[in-house]
Amino acid sequence: MLCVFSRDVVEAPEELVAAGSRTPSPKTRASELVNRFVTGSSPADVVSLQLGSSGHLAYSYAGVSPFRPRLFAAKDEIFCVFEGIFDNLGSLIQHYGLSKNSNEVLLVIEAYKALRDRAPYPASFMLGHLSGSFAFVLFDKATSSLLVASDADGKVPLYWGITADGCLAFADDVVILKGSCGKSLAPFPQGCFYSNALGGLKSYEHPKKKVTATLADEEEICGATFQVEGASAVTAMH
Repeated sequence: MLCVFSRDVVEAPEELVAAGSRTPSPKTRASELVNRFVTGSSPADVVSLQLGSSGHLAYSYAGVSPFRPRLFAAKDEIFCVFEGIFDNLGSLIQHYGLSKNSNEVLLVIEAYKALRDRAPYPASFMLGHLSGSFAFVLFDKATSSLLVASDADGKVPLYWGITADGCLAFADDVVILKGSCGKSLAPFPQGCFYSNALGGLKSYEHPKKKVTATLADEEEICGATFQVEGASAVTAMH
């Protein structure tokens, strides 16, 4: 999957900016990144959605694993791309009062709406109840709010980076972002979420601990690695 958001909507994390500034390397504009992703697969396999000037969502059915399906849904101007499976989907459906045939991506949208509309309702509480292998990117067009999260064990890989024109991009494969984000590229930290409406990058698994970044070695594809304070280091995937 590939999700790209303009700098007018999302301010790129300083750590990713710093990683790219330390070792300047070629980048491409967001439009080129999206075009490369869309044209790199059969038209029948790709779903692509332009969110006006806010960003772009795209995903491919090619090579999808039954253990990590890719799902997309849009409801009430909330758009979500989801990859993975919830182990506790049944109990979550009951909790949010959804129909029995609801899937993971619909569940995430409803959980987000509860988070948005039932303040004070901490994101760590909502996300902490999601058990399984997953990563998702959700965009609320009505409020220009972004919510991105990865499971606590990092079972579904997720990467983020900054394009040449300052857009923030997310993908489940580092190769998709390689060449478009230069060294402004990093694995998204497991057990964490990023929200432009809720204070940036935080750990939902350990809400009281900070998430910090360290610059990677020159030979690594990713320019930085994020980790929760006190947690073991996450090795960047190649």
